[in-house]
Amino acid sequence: MLFCLTLALLGMADSPKFFTPEHRVSGIGVERDDISDELLAARTDRMIESQTFGIMRDPLAVPGAKRITGDAKLQSLFKTAGQRSGLPASLIEAIAYLESWGDPKAESPSGPRGIMQISAATARSMGLKVMVSTRYKVTREKVPVPNPGGKPKFKTVTHKTPYIVTARDDRLSPDRAISAAAIYLAGLERKFGGRDWAVFAYHCGVGCVGEMQELTSRARGIPKDQISVPRMFFSCSPVWNRDLYKAVAQQMQRDYSPTYYFRVMRAQQLLALYRRDPAAFTALSAQYKSDFVATGRAPHRLSVWLRRDDLVFHSGDDIRMDAGKRLVHALDRPDFFGYTLNLAPDSPENQQAYAQASPSAVGTLMYIAFETRRLRDELKPKDEKFVPLPVISLVESQDAARDPGREALAHSSGQVFDLDYSGLPPGELECLRFILDDLGWDGYLGFIDEGRDSLHIGCSPSTREFFTNVFHDAVGKQAE
Repeated sequence: MLFCLTLALLGMADSPKFFTPEHRVSGIGVERDDISDELLAARTDRMIESQTFGIMRDPLAVPGAKRITGDAKLQSLFKTAGQRSGLPASLIEAIAYLESWGDPKAESPSGPRGIMQISAATARSMGLKVMVSTRYKVTREKVPVPNPGGKPKFKTVTHKTPYIVTARDDRLSPDRAISAAAIYLAGLERKFGGRDWAVFAYHCGVGCVGEMQELTSRARGIPKDQISVPRMFFSCSPVWNRDLYKAVAQQMQRDYSPTYYFRVMRAQQLLALYRRDPAAFTALSAQYKSDFVATGRAPHRLSVWLRRDDLVFHSGDDIRMDAGKRLVHALDRPDFFGYTLNLAPDSPENQQAYAQASPSAVGTLMYIAFETRRLRDELKPKDEKFVPLPVISLVESQDAARDPGREALAHSSGQVFDLDYSGLPPGELECLRFILDDLGWDGYLGFIDEGRDSLHIGCSPSTREFFTNVFHDAVGKQAE
């Protein structure tokens, strides 16, 4: 008996203070400080794969692929441009695909034009002619003139309103634009010493990439002979190489340009798929259409991952009858698991029923809390104590949805949850945002902001098994 008690006390002394899952994602959050070559390659592949959503959700993805690969003239131009520049024709056509879907007359509201979406300033540096002229629109109107004591008098006034017309714009000529863009890319490759940096610079600009490359070369833990875009992207965090992290974050907020290289790589793969099997490409495109949006692009990943058939809990009775089947109770130990349940059901009798979700949703919540807490502990923000992540919604019935919008109805699947971040300390919130991005870039989960201070989160269908295992890890730790 004394021996057993001693063993129990030893076990308690060795037990972790916080939940640590057995199932882990390598290289996430705090573990970015030691990314091996093999792990970097794996993360790069996952990052490239995750760009499928951004490309295939667009209604022009299929017609664009058909235009790029099926137009004989365009194909001849891509091949010739590749030969002249020394770049793969597949790379040039992938950029044209992403930039314009192969439309020679494409125009961006921000200024770039043509199949390669070239700005006017960059076009001139490429040797392309962009010439405009001023013309005037003439209008006439009659205006009254003073005439004391007599009949009203009027005079005709002529107005000349200037406007700009394009006299010549080589950006709209694929014959000139494709070749010029390819030669420009080859020059960027020579300037920055890598094709990945050249592709990045095509989107972000020379000055932007010069700064990012300098920060990467000075970053801790990056070998001097491995200064690459993937190393730049995956070797920083709020803790590790913070200056580089802040620069990447700034560019992400501006135009997501740090992910452009990965998008181009995925576009190359997708165009290769279209060549091999157009039917498979079209079927893949259908997978990235939302059941909840009739026309246009799917608004976010969750709108693609959840289907109407997933919305199965129409009433509170449906949820209560499901106990122990598709739903599980969220383990409520804030200090240990790193989250707290702040649920507000439509009625008191639904309090317990609504404290449930699918095992994968609860596992996702637990994993986010785990990674956020350990990254925050490494950051060591001054005068801040870790606050368990406030969960304000798990499963809900369609009947009880406070907001009839699509995001509220998604809770009737049991596959999503909401966090309220309004009360989180700044350092912890920064870490939470980073972890969500980190897992999202690898395709593990999706999230969107709802309102002013809450996040709507769910894992991808392909990772539900992984996060279900995280939940079972937690059940085992709870039992211990």
